[in-house]
This record gives sequence, structure tokens and C-alpha cells, in this order.
Amino acid sequence: MAAKRIHDGSEEDPKHPDQKRLRRLPSFATVIKEVMMAKNIQNLFMAMEPLLRTVVQEELERILVQRTGFIQRPSQAQIQEIEASSLQLIFQKQLSLPIYTGKKIETVDGTPLQVLLIDRKNGLQSPLTLSSPLKLEVVVIDGCFPAEGQENWTGLEFDKHIVKERNGKRPLIIGETNLTMKDNCCCCSIFELIITDNSSWIKSRHFRIGVRVIASSYEGPRIMEAMTDRFMVKDHRGESYKKHYPPSLTDEVWRLEKIGKDGTFHKRLAAESIYTVQDFLKLLSVDPNRLRKMLGTGMSDRVWEVTVSHARTCTLGQNTYLYRGSQLNLLLSPICELKGIVAQNSTLSPQQLNKSQRDFVQQMVREAYEHWDMVEENFDGFGSVHLVENMNMAEQSQQWYSEPLQNTLPQFEIGDFDEIEEEAQNTLQRGYQNE
Repeated sequence: MAAKRIHDGSEEDPKHPDQKRLRRLPSFATVIKEVMMAKNIQNLFMAMEPLLRTVVQEELERILVQRTGFIQRPSQAQIQEIEASSLQLIFQKQLSLPIYTGKKIETVDGTPLQVLLIDRKNGLQSPLTLSSPLKLEVVVIDGCFPAEGQENWTGLEFDKHIVKERNGKRPLIIGETNLTMKDNCCCCSIFELIITDNSSWIKSRHFRIGVRVIASSYEGPRIMEAMTDRFMVKDHRGESYKKHYPPSLTDEVWRLEKIGKDGTFHKRLAAESIYTVQDFLKLLSVDPNRLRKMLGTGMSDRVWEVTVSHARTCTLGQNTYLYRGSQLNLLLSPICELKGIVAQNSTLSPQQLNKSQRDFVQQMVREAYEHWDMVEENFDGFGSVHLVENMNMAEQSQQWYSEPLQNTLPQFEIGDFDEIEEEAQNTLQRGYQNE
């Protein structure tokens, strides 16, 4: 007897023969697409979550303010950090530039750096009485901070821009990097401070020196940090090429701004026997057009003004020079500027000459420049130079003070030279007594 087949529902309904076919499984590509779609949706939700949270939070705060007038306030510490503090550390004087690696940093007048604690409300030293000595730390700050016009910053912003030494290098700043401001004096000095690395490796290519309060040494209102102006630190090997401020007469001419050592301008000047700053200033005084033409069109007018302005800061000293002419003598400065005219045992100032006489004297000044090796340096000032032995000044002056000019000349009014002449006479008299 045949066994009866049990209908378990697994067989398809005979009325629908299409369902007898096996259902086809999804392809591998379809599975991958579905997985990627799900992943993209998940990533989208994750990306939108912060935005949605912010929007929801803002809307909740707005509703709370409108309904209850309540909103969470920042802590007192946060308020003190954000609000501009009236107390600040400052550097009393600007730094002396340029700054080289391994060289002690000083102020513009050669004195040690000094840090003050001031009240910014009045610009005076702070009236704050320190309960204990204030500990300070000297650090290097990136020259890009603070932004132009930014006068306030937080301690976190300041700390974020502290520059540390490069890997494998010495500490970036050495010397007196830890200071103590005594409770009875809101100032302290930094006698030795040295930067060991140049500033070319950071994006701004500039450093600042900053001073901050060590938090563990002070409890009270926030004290803003001190910062210098931004500056570049150059390698000490370039110090031999540095410019001098101010230059001296004996400095080589390439010590002037915009004239590089062994550069084009330096070579052009050397070809015309302009070797020193004094040579440069002498020609500038006698014939500036010739000097300008000598440097050529490669030096723009702006660069020319920079070089000339730097040269004119040179200290000339008190020495004067005597040039003996065929008709009269000239008193000149170290850079060939006319200071006086010696004639007929009298000294005249350039202001006492008329135009014809000034033209004549100016030609003599040019002669003095061309024959500078014949100019005599006079260390005693103006007074004694016109007391020249073996000089018949009266006879020579007849050619100089011709009849047409006598009416326009003052009658040898010495004016400001009286005291100098008297002093010179006394000097000579003392010399005779010593003999």
C-alpha cells in the first residue's frame, strides 16, 4: 500500500504554476549596492548630527529666553579670561635690531630689557600690591600673533603661539628665562637673553619675545602677557655683513643701507674711489648729482633716499679742516661742507657772502674736494686757523675783496666767531708760555 503524501504547505498551489519556480537569489552586485547605500546614509546621519544638535540647542535656548528669561551663564573664570584685563606686562623699550643667533639681546640704547606691570586704564605702573613675588617666564612667540589691530587675547591664545625649538636643536631661548617680580616693585630686568636659532623656518619668518605669568605663583585678576614687536633672527654668520646704526665716517661704504658688500653699487662706488662713508658724504655734499649718476638707474629713487637718509645719520664729530686757497682759506667739516671763510685775519660765515662770493667759494670747495689730500685737519676748532704764519692775508684779500664787492661785504663783523677767536688766542699764548 503506497504511503500517503503529507501536504506541509511547501508545495506550491497547483492553481498558480508560476510559483513552482524557485525564487532567484539576489546577485552579488546588488548586495554590494545595498550595503554601500546603507553606509552612505549612515555617514550622512553622522555628518549631520553635530549640525542638528547645534540647531536644536539654539532653538531650545531661544525658547527658554523667550519663555523664562533663563540662559546659562559662563563661569567667573571664563568671564575673566574673555574680558579685557586692565593689568598687563610690557617691555619698557624696543629691541635693538638686527638680532643674530647667539648674541645677547638688548634695547635700542644698549641697556638690558625691562618688564613692567602697568594698569592699561592710565598707562601707569600698576597700583596692585602683590601678596607674594610674581613668577614670570620668558618665551618665544610666533610673529604672526597677535593679528594686526588685535589688542586683547586670552591666555590660551598666547600659549598656542609659543614657539619651541626644532627637533634635535638646543632650547630656542636661553639665559634669564625665569624672572621674579618683587612685591614692592612692579618691574624686573633681563640682563642676558639669547635666541639660538634663526626665524626663517616658521611660516611668518618672524619671532616675538613674550613674558607670561606662571599661573601657580599668582591668584587674582588676569595679567595680560608682554610682547615685543616682531623681528627676524638672522644667523650669526651674517653679522659681519650687518649695517651700522648710526654709521661712522670710517665705516666701509657697504655698511650703508641698500649697498651690499661686493654688490653692484659697492663696486661702482669703489671704481670712483668711494670707499668709506666719509667719501660718500663728501661727494653727496659737493656734487649729489654726480653721486646719483654714479650709482646708475639700477638704484631707484626710493632706494636712493633710504641710502642717503642712513648716511646722514652719521656722527661727524667736532673736527674741522683747513683748505689753503690762492686767495683765501676755507674751513670745512669732515664731509666737505663749508663752515667758514678766513680772509684778512678774520673769519666770515657763509651767510655773510653775497651771491657772487658764494659762487666763488663754492668753486673753491670743489677744489678742496678734488685735492682732499692737501686739506689740513684742525683739532682746535675754527679760531686758530686764520692765525697762519708766513701768510700775507692783507695782500691776498685785495684780490678777493675787489672794489665792486666791498660795498656789499660787512666790515669783517665776526659775530659768532668772536668767542672762538679769543679762545684760540689764549691757547696760543699758553703755548708760548710753555716754550
